[in-house]
Amino acid sequence: MGLFLDGSCVMKDYEAKRARTPEVAEEVREFYELHPYPPPVDDLDRYKRLWNDLQRRRVDAHLFWPTESYREDRSVLVAGCGTSQAAKYALRWPRAKVTGIDVSANSIRQTEKLKRKYCLDNLEVHQIAVERAGELGRRFDHVVSTGVLHHLSDPDAGLRSLRDVLEPDGSMHLMVYAPYGRAGVYMLQEYCRRLGIGTTPSEIRDLATSLRAMPQNHPLVPLRNALDFADEAALADALLHPRDRPYSVPQLFDFIRDAGLQFGRWLRQAPYLPQCGALASSPHQPLLIQLPAPEQYAAVELFRGAMIRHSAIVFRNDLPGNAQPIRFDRNTWLDYVPLRMPDTVCVEERLPPGAAAVLINRNHTSTDLYLPVDAKEKKLFDAIDGERTIGEIAREQATSKTTRVLFERLWQYDQVIFDASRRHALQN
Repeated sequence: MGLFLDGSCVMKDYEAKRARTPEVAEEVREFYELHPYPPPVDDLDRYKRLWNDLQRRRVDAHLFWPTESYREDRSVLVAGCGTSQAAKYALRWPRAKVTGIDVSANSIRQTEKLKRKYCLDNLEVHQIAVERAGELGRRFDHVVSTGVLHHLSDPDAGLRSLRDVLEPDGSMHLMVYAPYGRAGVYMLQEYCRRLGIGTTPSEIRDLATSLRAMPQNHPLVPLRNALDFADEAALADALLHPRDRPYSVPQLFDFIRDAGLQFGRWLRQAPYLPQCGALASSPHQPLLIQLPAPEQYAAVELFRGAMIRHSAIVFRNDLPGNAQPIRFDRNTWLDYVPLRMPDTVCVEERLPPGAAAVLINRNHTSTDLYLPVDAKEKKLFDAIDGERTIGEIAREQATSKTTRVLFERLWQYDQVIFDASRRHALQN
C-alpha cells in the first residue's frame, strides 16, 4: 500500500516492527528519555487560571457525560502522561483522583516536580507502559490517551489495556495521528531514514537548518508552525521518532471496535460533518448525508485532506446506555440545557448578507467552519445562560419554528454542548 492509501510509508514495515515489539518499545523509551515531549515546563499558572472557570469545566464534563449531573470527583488515568499532562489534569480537577503513567523516567521526574510545586495531593504517577495499565489494579471513570498509542509497537494491545481499566460507564479521550494532513511529515521521516540522521543535538540542529531550504510547495511547509522547528524536542518527535503509525477514519473505527470499544463523538465534530462548512452548500452534500455516519466521516476526511490528528470520545462496547444520546429527531431536545463553548467568539462586523452575527469556534483550524446567525437566532443564542433548557429559552423568546434547527446547528458547529441530565432524569 502506498502513502496516500494506508496512511504512511511507515506502514510498509509495520508488520516487521510488530515482530520485534520489545526492541521497538525500548527504542521508544530511550527516545523519550533523551527527548521528553512535550518539552518540560515549570509554570502552569496560566493553565490553572484558565480552568478556574466553572463554565469551562462544566462544558468539558458534559462533553464526555452529557446525560450525567455535573461532578468533579472522578478518577482519571492519563496514559502516556509525558512531562506535564497528568499535572494539568490534577490542576484542572482538584477534587478528582488523577493517575499518570509513562514509560519514560525523565517524564515522570518532570511530572513529580510539578506535583511538588503545585501541591497536587490528588496526583500519583507511575513509570509503567500503557500496555501494563492493568497492573495498577483499579478502574477509572475517565481515561485520557492523546498522542501516545500511535507510538507503541503494538497499539492494539495498548488500547485493549486501557479499555480493561475503564469503568463500564466511563469515557475515554483518544487522540491518534491522521495520515493525509501529515503526508509531509512522513516524507521527511523517510528522508531522515535514508540519510541516517540520528537524534544527537548536532544532528537535530543540522536538520532544522536544512529544513529552512525546503521548497515552499513542500507538503511539510504548512505544518511548520504546528511542529515548532525552533524547538529541538518537537522537531525530533515529529521527524525522528522511531515509531509513528497514523490512522485514517476507517482504520480508527476498526481500531476502536477491535479493542472492545465504541465511538461516541468527535471532540470537535464540525470538521467531520457534511452539514458544516463549505460542504453544506456543495452538490455532494445530499449524497454524503445518505451515507452511514462512519462513512460520512471517512469521506469528509478525504475531502478536507489536511487533518493531522483525530480526537474521539469513546466508550466501552458494553456501556449501559447510548454512546451518543444527543438527538433532535424527538422532542427530548427541548429539555437539554445548552452551554456555550468557552472558545467561541461572536463576530458582529463585516458580516455576510442577512447575518446579525457570525459564530466561530477558535479551536477549528478550517476557515470555512463559521456559523452565520440572523437576528432571531442571535437572540436565542444570547439567551443561553447555562441554566435554562432550550424549551424555556424558546418560550421566553416566543419562537419555536427555528429553535430546533438553530440548536442542532449550534451543536454540529461545536458552538454549544448540552447538559442532558434533566431529560435523562425524567426518563428514569
